[in-house]
Amino acid sequence: MSTTADHADDIPPPIDARQFVPPANNLVELLRTAERELEPDQATAKAALDTASSILRSEVERCSHIQGAGPGALAAWQTARVRAFIEENLHRTIRVKDIGAVAQLSAAHFSRSFKQVIGESPHAYVVRRRLERACQLMITGSASLREIAQSVGFSDQAHLSRLFRQAFGQSPARWRHDLENRGG
Repeated sequence: MSTTADHADDIPPPIDARQFVPPANNLVELLRTAERELEPDQATAKAALDTASSILRSEVERCSHIQGAGPGALAAWQTARVRAFIEENLHRTIRVKDIGAVAQLSAAHFSRSFKQVIGESPHAYVVRRRLERACQLMITGSASLREIAQSVGFSDQAHLSRLFRQAFGQSPARWRHDLENRGG
């Protein structure tokens, strides 16, 4: 005979909905852009949906890492605070010691715990989020690449271009140009 206590390990831990607020807001904005541009500009709509899909995929992977995280991993409240801190500070320099302070851990302990939960280093995560935000800004606005680079925390346009090319195989200018041409 099994009791409720016997099945307690089968129940996933509750997920703090606050950890989804920044990505959810980005997804909502991207989906609204896609909806708005579906008729007049299918390429922009497709790009918005592709970016939203990428963000959603990242969140699903991140949540699966959280659910399977072992001893020494970040607690849900730490993960939520860290993610919110990063989202709110993408426009400026973010140091591991500052993020660790948000989680109330030393930089070294935080880095190990973060990688265990998220599946990538804090630096790689911040760079990925900056690139995702840059894509979103290129899709939804007309700011120059220099302005976009600065608004998402890259030192200059060349820094954005180098990391964008590494991640996407082409320059942000080419990506944006192709995006505009597909819609026209």
